[in-house]
Amino acid sequence: MIKAVFFDLDGTLADTAPDLGYALNTMRMARGRPPLPASATRPVASAGARGLLRAGFDIGPGHPDYEAMRKEFLQRYETNICRESRLFPGMPELLDAIEARGLRWGVVTNKAERLARLLLDGLGMTSRASCLVGGDSTPNIKPHPDPLLAACRTIRERAGACVYVGDDLRDIEAAHAAGMKAAVAKWGYLNGQDPEDWNADWLIDRPPDLQRYL
Repeated sequence: MIKAVFFDLDGTLADTAPDLGYALNTMRMARGRPPLPASATRPVASAGARGLLRAGFDIGPGHPDYEAMRKEFLQRYETNICRESRLFPGMPELLDAIEARGLRWGVVTNKAERLARLLLDGLGMTSRASCLVGGDSTPNIKPHPDPLLAACRTIRERAGACVYVGDDLRDIEAAHAAGMKAAVAKWGYLNGQDPEDWNADWLIDRPPDLQRYL
């Protein structure tokens, strides 16, 4: 019996790719480079600064400029964090249905908690979420189960009565490691991968489709 639903944030609960891509492109334009199309930034949006800086500048952790550019990216993103970001189509109806059933829902993301809260504020969702666990809320981030288990402690519910919905393989791995049901948000970014190979419990085409499993 499912008692609570936890959602990943970027690419699952909300379509944040436009604002993440915008932050990256302001960096590129400041350096005299042309903006990248959404087709280049959207698939890696779930990977956050690391994925976007890789797409925009071909650098990653370990590069001497990475930390400074990561800091700049996050500052630019924070300034425009809810410029175009929206809940995915069908998500408002799903959240209404979850609440109507007397279930709780929350957000577990690798995004820094401060930024995640700022985004939820912009979306008008903060007061409705039963919990918010960010990437700096626990010692480990997904795919480690720590963040999901922290969410369970917050709402005082056992992991086996919860489902986690995400759009990245690490989300599915984290859910299974925590002892939860794992559902793939096929409407999300998927990091250019095929979720059929992720061994998820459920593959969900549209947010309202999750209701049949609850």
